[in-house]
Amino acid sequence: MRRIRSERMANRTIRYGVSLRKLHAGVAAEKTARYMCDMCEKKAVKSVETSIWVCRHCRTIYAGGAYSFKTAAGTMASRILGQFKSG
Repeated sequence: MRRIRSERMANRTIRYGVSLRKLHAGVAAEKTARYMCDMCEKKAVKSVETSIWVCRHCRTIYAGGAYSFKTAAGTMASRILGQFKSG
């Protein structure tokens, strides 16, 4: 009998537990997703290399995380810089 797969298989080489396969599937989905560009306001930012993200519409290049467009440290740094600029 065939097995029904609801999601695409994360990686066939990941072994030893469902939790690891689910974690890998989440990271892979986050890396391949498209994100909102800050310059042109379109959902067109994709990963091209490790930590390099490019908007496919306006060709703006961003430095971000290896698997996600914005990291927690980067978000905190931009918030602190915004506070310095405003006050």
